[in-house]
Amino acid sequence: MSSSLYRLGRSMARARWRVIGAWSLLVVLLAALAVGLGGALSAQFEIPGTQAQEGLDELATRFPQMSGTSGQLVFVTTDGTAIDAHAPQIQDAMAQAAEVDGVAAAPDPFADVSPGTRSDDGQAIIGSIQMEGQPGSFPEGSLDRLSDLADSASTSGLEVHLGGQILQEAAMPMGFSEVIGVVAALIVLAVTFRSLLPAAVPITTALVGIAVSMTALLALASGVDIPSVTPTLAIMLGLAVGIDYALFIVSRHRDQLARGMDVEESIGQAIATSGSAVIFAGLTVIIALVGLFITGIPFLTLMGLASAATVAIAVVIALTLLPAVLSLLGERVRPRRGRRTSRGADAPADAERTDRTALAARWVRLVTRVPLLTVLIVVLGLGALALPAKDLRLGLPDLGTERPDTQARQTYDLITERFGPGYNGPLLVTADIITSTDPLGVMDELESRIAELPGVREIQLATPNMGADLGVVVVIPEGGQTDESTAALVRTLREQAPGWERELGIADMKVTGQTAVTIDITDRLSGALVPFGVFVVGLSLLLLAIVFRSIWVPIKASLGYLLSLGAAFGAVAMVFEYGWGNAALNVHVIGPVISFMPIMVMGVLFGLAMDYEVFLVSRMREEYVHSGDARGAIERGFTASAPVVIAAALIMISVFASFVPEGTYMIQPIAVALAVGVLVDAFVVRMTLVPAVLALLGDRAWWLPAWLDRLLPTMDVEGEGLVRVLEHRRWTERHGRSSLRFQDVTAPLPSGSGEIGPLTGRTAPGTLLAVRGEPDAVATVLALVSGRRAPRHGIIAVHDRLVPDEIRGVQARTHLLASGADVASRLRAIPERAVPERTVVIERAADLDAAGPGALARLESMLRREATVVVGASGRDDAAALAHLQGLLEEPDRLLVLDLPDPATAPPAEHPHLAPEGAAR
Repeated sequence: MSSSLYRLGRSMARARWRVIGAWSLLVVLLAALAVGLGGALSAQFEIPGTQAQEGLDELATRFPQMSGTSGQLVFVTTDGTAIDAHAPQIQDAMAQAAEVDGVAAAPDPFADVSPGTRSDDGQAIIGSIQMEGQPGSFPEGSLDRLSDLADSASTSGLEVHLGGQILQEAAMPMGFSEVIGVVAALIVLAVTFRSLLPAAVPITTALVGIAVSMTALLALASGVDIPSVTPTLAIMLGLAVGIDYALFIVSRHRDQLARGMDVEESIGQAIATSGSAVIFAGLTVIIALVGLFITGIPFLTLMGLASAATVAIAVVIALTLLPAVLSLLGERVRPRRGRRTSRGADAPADAERTDRTALAARWVRLVTRVPLLTVLIVVLGLGALALPAKDLRLGLPDLGTERPDTQARQTYDLITERFGPGYNGPLLVTADIITSTDPLGVMDELESRIAELPGVREIQLATPNMGADLGVVVVIPEGGQTDESTAALVRTLREQAPGWERELGIADMKVTGQTAVTIDITDRLSGALVPFGVFVVGLSLLLLAIVFRSIWVPIKASLGYLLSLGAAFGAVAMVFEYGWGNAALNVHVIGPVISFMPIMVMGVLFGLAMDYEVFLVSRMREEYVHSGDARGAIERGFTASAPVVIAAALIMISVFASFVPEGTYMIQPIAVALAVGVLVDAFVVRMTLVPAVLALLGDRAWWLPAWLDRLLPTMDVEGEGLVRVLEHRRWTERHGRSSLRFQDVTAPLPSGSGEIGPLTGRTAPGTLLAVRGEPDAVATVLALVSGRRAPRHGIIAVHDRLVPDEIRGVQARTHLLASGADVASRLRAIPERAVPERTVVIERAADLDAAGPGALARLESMLRREATVVVGASGRDDAAALAHLQGLLEEPDRLLVLDLPDPATAPPAEHPHLAPEGAAR
């Protein structure tokens, strides 16, 4: 992959104006599409299949007067008189409200058939308004006219307040949060790079990503119900990952420029190395967010997909637009010390970087001095921080979560004060009464039974629909929407339903309404936490085992992620349940947090935690592979990678924290959790706990069972493949072209009984290579040469294409003739134009010998045109055939023999080389 990214980076750099123009055009087109389609966001949360949602759907079809969106006009006397004294004014106001476009019903609150709700002191009354449709779909200006009506109806001695679900926000809230986050990120980048110009590059590309994501999302909203919180979540994530991903690449680019590297070459190598890590980091976040489909909740799945798309766009921009911008800036991004260094020469050490790495070195030595003590302090400390999470309550937004200065919140508080909290969240009980001969009587009986239940304050209405086939009871609970007493009442009603259905002759009784919807959604989300957690942790173990070829590193990383997650949830509970620091954070609602906060934070924080784990630990593993010194590898790897990870974490924290003061009820707890989670994960878990655990484990940290090593695929997340490609390029410049090259190659045998190698050697173009040895060993070498297997260690180059880094290119240029193949016809089938730089692998020398003189002549013709032929010789027949072929070759010096020792008996030091047949080895 890194080789492909290297070519991609260089091509984007060369085509910089076309790339920048293409992205600019895309933003303009998407913006025009978003404006033209005029998509609206949704403030509704629905879960098909829940009892509450089925009840609402049934009301919409069988009792439309009770569906739609409810609102209230609350009339309150200000002079202490009874509300009845203002009946004419109130009736006139309600009649005017009924005439407003979009209002389905606004009944007279004083009428006997639908009595309004009076306060206990008789000085206030609620007039109900039923709107057609949901917030965001009302006729234009209808809410403004209702608000004006409330203002005009307020006279001396009477105040009128508009409230209810009709005022629930469905628009995307925009404020200064994004600006604050961008400014904070710019400051961190400027300090990191010691220059403003390179600091502006990640900001610019991240903003382009946000522009693409948001315009696409708003255009999509014209045909899909997108929750109103989705764009804000996408902006928050897009800014954070967009800046961070660009930071990793720009930082690598500047380091290479400082060493005197050419601009275009540096861009290619930066995309190949840091770009590989960016792809891995982005994929982990994307997989975790897409994994939200496990919950089975459509709106949450949609939020996950939208956020995942934003992250994907950030990755694509980092790999395409960023190289173009860096190419456009050219030498202006090169650090001053690099400008004074001739290209290709080594630059002097950077004093500023030396200071930063020295600080990192002191820190890692401190935390690994007594590693067990460090582990205990971190685990106990984070465990204590996570304890408040046990008190965390979940819910959905209602008007009580709006800001105190809004009209909706003020009316909500007024209703709570004058009438009780239950009037802001009534329950609706529906029942199928089609078989009843006395619809009114059965509804009266159902009303009386419900009224006797604990937790019921009042039955506001009990009536059949116009067709007398569906009845509805409007229940006012004692508690509010998020109170435990209300949840208990919902459970009691559902438990009583089967008995009442039998006794009253009714059927399909359901408890619904927004309060019941909230309870059902919260229960469904709570039940999805464990499956999603298993998915995330399992994914973590698998991905990190693939990357680090270790058992203990993934286990340690997953446990560290769980500690970070617990600390994040604990911090949310401290702020939103206990009220600690809520004033400083501008948090106005103390109580339950948005119900999808835990599962969303689990997904996002997982991706970010794996990001930091890879950037830190991959350098440690690289140092360990080269030196074999476990303790020294921790220090050197940490020192090299910590400064960039610190900058990346500070940017993430700044962006997430900036969304807290101006965020909505739904965004604030998520932003707090992510800011604290990243802070803890980066600085406490990855930079403190991880080095200490690795120091405790020593060499065991990098152990992986051989059988698992064979099963796991290879993943290059640090551009090691490009390093091998560039090393081979330099080797070729010194030694000339080769058709096959082995450098310290080892590979496990298919039987699992050992391994071959290390192999070192080369063949020139036009060589016939015979591989001689035990069947398992010969088959392994042939599989390596044909690109069907990757080596465990070392470099294999086949006509200058490396395995496994360019394995598809090797496979495309290799003709494999399996045992028993018709060698003669297969050789004739190879087109003449395809012969140069092709590899023919014949599994058995006996098959070639049996093919006759014509096949041998064709083979020698291909060798003269610089093809390479590899023949296996693993049995007596093959050995005899090989000896026979040698005598028939017109140019016997083209034959080289690789003798493989028996892996079961050969000493480990045996190191076979390629050599001409008969030469000393």
